[in-house]
Amino acid sequence: MDKVKKKILKNGMQLLLVPQEGAESMTLLVLVKVGSRYETEKTAGAAHFIEHMMFKGTEKRPNTQAISQELDRYGAEFNAYTGKDLTGYYIKMDAKHAETAVDMLHDMLFHSKFESHEMERERAVILEEIKMYEDNPSAHVSDMLEEALFHGSPLAHNIAGTRQTMGAMKRQDLINFLEQYYIPERITVVAAGKISPLVQKMVEKSFGRVPKVKQRKDQPFICFEMPKELKHPIALKNKKTEQTQLVMGFVGLPFGHADKSAVTLLSSMLGGTMSSRLFVEIRERRGLCYAIRASHDSLEDTGLFTIAAGLDKSRIKEAVKAIYSELNKIIDEQVKNDELKRAKDNIRGRMALAFEDSATRAEWYGRQWIFERGLKTPEQRLAEIDKVTAEDVRRTAREILNPNHMVVAAIGPVRSTESFKKIINWKK
Repeated sequence: MDKVKKKILKNGMQLLLVPQEGAESMTLLVLVKVGSRYETEKTAGAAHFIEHMMFKGTEKRPNTQAISQELDRYGAEFNAYTGKDLTGYYIKMDAKHAETAVDMLHDMLFHSKFESHEMERERAVILEEIKMYEDNPSAHVSDMLEEALFHGSPLAHNIAGTRQTMGAMKRQDLINFLEQYYIPERITVVAAGKISPLVQKMVEKSFGRVPKVKQRKDQPFICFEMPKELKHPIALKNKKTEQTQLVMGFVGLPFGHADKSAVTLLSSMLGGTMSSRLFVEIRERRGLCYAIRASHDSLEDTGLFTIAAGLDKSRIKEAVKAIYSELNKIIDEQVKNDELKRAKDNIRGRMALAFEDSATRAEWYGRQWIFERGLKTPEQRLAEIDKVTAEDVRRTAREILNPNHMVVAAIGPVRSTESFKKIINWKK
């Protein structure tokens, strides 16, 4: 069982040390509690833009090549990501070079130059990234779903921003956003894997000396409230494609919710594996799609439960009817104990494989601490999953899979909204 050490540095920054027996590598992960949901209409895409700019050079490492060459020298894995409520930067490398990882991420996050010519170059890159997702129906349809489901909330913002906001974003806008949110109180540093006794001292001497701001200007996010009536339950894009990409979405559960384990099992049994209900019925028995999946993602105050499929464009009505049939079954009929046991065993097995990786451990404890203020081990979480009953799963399915709270997004040769409404009408 993991023995996680938690320390609050003098400036308020959080440090988690997650030693892993038998590991030779170390993952250093820096999590900043900011993402697209903290942005305004004007600054949409700022968090993502800043993440890109962190790799463009510091005084010590003047350009992208200087950063990548230093890390490539040691065979390191490194990258970053931006989400709706979190931005992460990580380096995974031989634990012998832990000092390089600590110095590098500290240098990037607090001494990046944000040079104007680099900003213009990266602006063009992000605009191409936006176009790439728009041209990819299986990716773009998920953005359309979130825009509709979270309509009126900052959660509806595209993480990359829009062409308009990216075109208008000025250097000072990024600097202002950076100064608001890249502050010690919002940062958690996680070191996982083979932890040298010197790692804590390294972090204290670098991240721990980042000065606290005299007057905080960061703003809390706006909590999402489910509207009584969905204003945009259907999001369609007519496009000449061979498949129709379709996603059904429901508001899910936040981090720390009592039924989080139950919804994890629900999504697994519905469409989390190649032996799940939707995969077997829609693909294997009926041949209506190549891929179909169900998934659940938690946020701090809400969540998102989705069912996504790339469907035969000529058989959408048949596919939707079959999907609804499976949803009705899992709502109305209690799952058999052997199916529930298989789902629990599957999760246990996947977690065993995933937690061999120090990066997975870093993410697990970092996110859990930020959003739940807890440090449950994988074993403790599995014990909670083991306690979930078939009735817990059915109750959770009834609460989440509500036809009146469903949003459907689709990209394909769909001619009219009215005809599509008839196809997706869910009759209980």
